[in-house]
Amino acid sequence: MLSVAVSQLELPLVHPFKIARGEETIARSAIVRVDADGRDGVGEATPIERYGESVASVFEYFASHRLAADDPFQLEALLHSGIPAAARAGLDIALHDLIGKELGKPVYALLGLDPAETPVTSFTIGIADPATTLRKLAEVTGHPILKIKLGAGTPSDQVETISSIRARYNGTLRIDANEAWDVETAVTILRELERYEIEFCEQPVPAGHPEQLRAIRQRVRIPIVVDEDALVAGDLPPLYGCVDGINVKLAKTGGIRGALAMIHTARAMGLKIMLGCMVESAIAATAAAHLSPLVDWADIDGPFLTAADPFEGVAYDRGKLVLPDAPGLGVRMKALA
Repeated sequence: MLSVAVSQLELPLVHPFKIARGEETIARSAIVRVDADGRDGVGEATPIERYGESVASVFEYFASHRLAADDPFQLEALLHSGIPAAARAGLDIALHDLIGKELGKPVYALLGLDPAETPVTSFTIGIADPATTLRKLAEVTGHPILKIKLGAGTPSDQVETISSIRARYNGTLRIDANEAWDVETAVTILRELERYEIEFCEQPVPAGHPEQLRAIRQRVRIPIVVDEDALVAGDLPPLYGCVDGINVKLAKTGGIRGALAMIHTARAMGLKIMLGCMVESAIAATAAAHLSPLVDWADIDGPFLTAADPFEGVAYDRGKLVLPDAPGLGVRMKALA
């Protein structure tokens, strides 16, 4: 028999994490555990409030719905499209962990991937006042890639933020507006930022307007990547010719299987791919990292942002993702101090 149990995880953050839509000091997710006759797998559901999901909704789903099969290998039945994205992602990750343990193989090996081909991840700095931003920068200057959240203040304020960072940091810079701008604001800011060697700009305008993304892309030299516009593989065709790349997150795609579909669709469209994460524990971050040899860019920095993650899994070598080689995800509880 295959059974599932859900528990809540609260993760205090190193710093308050602010984006254009809001701010949090504690990240909350749901730990999903599956058991098959004494063999277990662990996953993490990271609900996104913007899409009407919460930890409570994950609990409610599993409390009111039975699993569609008793065999953990029946992934097509177990991970059907009727399951909300966060709950499906938690279940998907747990099943892949269980299957890997059953077969004695890491998840990356189940997918036929080379763990040496992982990319270097960025580290995200949330929106803050100038003094706080520079203090955060001083803490993370060893990271070779930074992603800076923008979207608050005047256009000149936002340009000045990047100018101040670039004066102290010569690594790769990415920016993310989280839907905060309109077309003209985006063009104004991005043209000003072209001189600061920005690798790409993520989601400059609200989702659902591919023609606006196309208009921005035609007028600036900084590549445009989407996040909120690209939840699942079926969202990508309308973006053809409008953007340069997409951000894939397991919390949105419904887990590893959904992410694979999205990655292969993006490749067929000639798009570059970033693999991202939410503010989450090492469980979900490690699950994403197992897919990372398939992508161009990584933004898997959740474990950097949390102050008391009880799990350990993916490691970092000067920003390069280092995958565990244990069966399944390779995630384990940290030893008590």
